[in-house]
Amino acid sequence: MNTDEYGLELKFCSGEVSPVTVRDGTRVEGYASLFGQPDQGGDVVCKGAYAASLARLAARGGSVKMLWQHDPAQPIGVWEEIREDARGLYVKGRLLPDVARAREAAALIAAGAIDGLSIGYRTLRAERGAKGERLLAELELWEVSLVTFPMLREARVAAKGEALDGVLRDLAEVLEGAAAELAGR
Repeated sequence: MNTDEYGLELKFCSGEVSPVTVRDGTRVEGYASLFGQPDQGGDVVCKGAYAASLARLAARGGSVKMLWQHDPAQPIGVWEEIREDARGLYVKGRLLPDVARAREAAALIAAGAIDGLSIGYRTLRAERGAKGERLLAELELWEVSLVTFPMLREARVAAKGEALDGVLRDLAEVLEGAAAELAGR
């Protein structure tokens, strides 16, 4: 875990990450955070951790920023949908083609040089788990960045577009759910 000059916690890491793709040069979507999975810093985000923050943002007409590598001076797009579901924090948005860094991001993603999502947040409520992990129960979400190395390896952006990709994504979710259910038995 890193902390920036504003006291926000940032999730970075080195190592393997999942592939990121962009369709039509601008549309991005995926999971920026997954519930119940320890990241490389030993943090585990609990289901519901973002709910109050997202409600507060919506009530005041605010938004979670889309940044490049957690740099507040480099917004590169807008998140049009951010929500919690059973799996984690799902984000969907678009890169802004009039922003030079956004065009660079799209090119880097297409080339496979950038392939992750990462969150910037403040911890409002957390406790230690039985194995010493930090269980993040309530977070104030500030931004979701496209990054080279996300702290949670599974945090990724998925392609938006072709029907086959959607079918494959749906199939992967069904298989992951079935595997999780079998592991819980």
